[in-house]
Amino acid sequence: MGGTSGHVILGLAFLIIGLWHLFNCIKHHSLNPKSYRTQPWYPLSTRSLRYLEPIAIMLVTFLFISVELFVSRKPLSPDGTIPSKNLRHIEHSIMALSFFIYALFATLFDIISPPARDGLLHFLQAVAFSQQLLILHLHSTDHMGVEGQYHWLLQILTFVSLTTTLLSIAYPKSFLISFVKGFSVVFQGVWLIVAGVMLWTPQWIPKGCFLKTEYGRDAVFCYGDRALDRAKALVNIEFGLYLISLTVLSMVFYLVMIKLYPREKVKYRSLTTRCDIEEDNDGEGCDVDDDSDQKKLKLGMPRNSLP
Repeated sequence: MGGTSGHVILGLAFLIIGLWHLFNCIKHHSLNPKSYRTQPWYPLSTRSLRYLEPIAIMLVTFLFISVELFVSRKPLSPDGTIPSKNLRHIEHSIMALSFFIYALFATLFDIISPPARDGLLHFLQAVAFSQQLLILHLHSTDHMGVEGQYHWLLQILTFVSLTTTLLSIAYPKSFLISFVKGFSVVFQGVWLIVAGVMLWTPQWIPKGCFLKTEYGRDAVFCYGDRALDRAKALVNIEFGLYLISLTVLSMVFYLVMIKLYPREKVKYRSLTTRCDIEEDNDGEGCDVDDDSDQKKLKLGMPRNSLP
C-alpha cells in the first residue's frame, strides 16, 4: 500500500486514533486532575462498542497486511525465497503486525484484567513504535531525495511517540506526557497524508523534480543537486508550518475541552449539631453549662453522653 492511497489510509488511521486519545486525556484531566492516570487506550461507554478502538486497529492492520502481501503479488517465490521487489512489502507488514498484536492484547487484557495491564500495554505500544522507527530508518527501499526527507521527518515524530509511551510507564499520572503522545500521533497521521499527496501528485512535485517509475514503484527525482536541495528545503518549511499550525490547533482544542468539561467541584456541608436541630424545631437550643460541654456539642456528640 505504497503511494498516495497507502499513505493517506494509514495517515487517517493515525489521525483518528491520535485525536481520540487527545480528546479523552484532556477530558479526563479536566474533570479530575488530581486522580488522572494515562491509559493505553480508551474504551467507549457503550458496552457493544467498548472495544471499538482496538478492533479498528486490528481491522486496519489486517487489511494493510493482506494488501501488502497478497494483492497482485505473492510474498514468496516458487523456491521459497523472498523476491527483492517484495522486501519492502514484508517490512511494511511486520510494522503493521506489531500494532495488530498490541490491539489484540489490549482486548484480551481488558477481559482478563491482569495486575500490570496498563504497563504491559504501554510496553506493547512502545514495541510497535520501535518497530515502526526501525523500519523507517533501515528500509530496504532506498528512501533518498525528496521522499527520504519526508520519511526522515516522520522518524522524528515516531521517536517522540516512542519516548512518550515509555515515559508513560514510569509516570502514569503525567497529563503532559499523554498530551504530547497524542499530539505526536496526530502529527504522524497528518504528515503521512501530506507525504502521500505531495509525493505522488504531479502538480505538487517541486520545481525541477519529476515522477519516474523505477523498480516497480513511482519515485521523485530532481534535475541536479540544486533542485534537490531546494525541494528538501521546501519539505522542511512545510514540516515547520504544519508543526506551528497543529500546535496552535491543539492549544485551542485544549481550551475548548476544558470549557466543555469543567473540573468537578466538591460540595462541602457544615456539620450540624443536635443543638442546631432542636433550635430549628422549637426555637430553644441546648442548655450548655461549660466550655467542655460546648465543645462536645460542636463535635456532634449525643446530648446524653455529656456528664
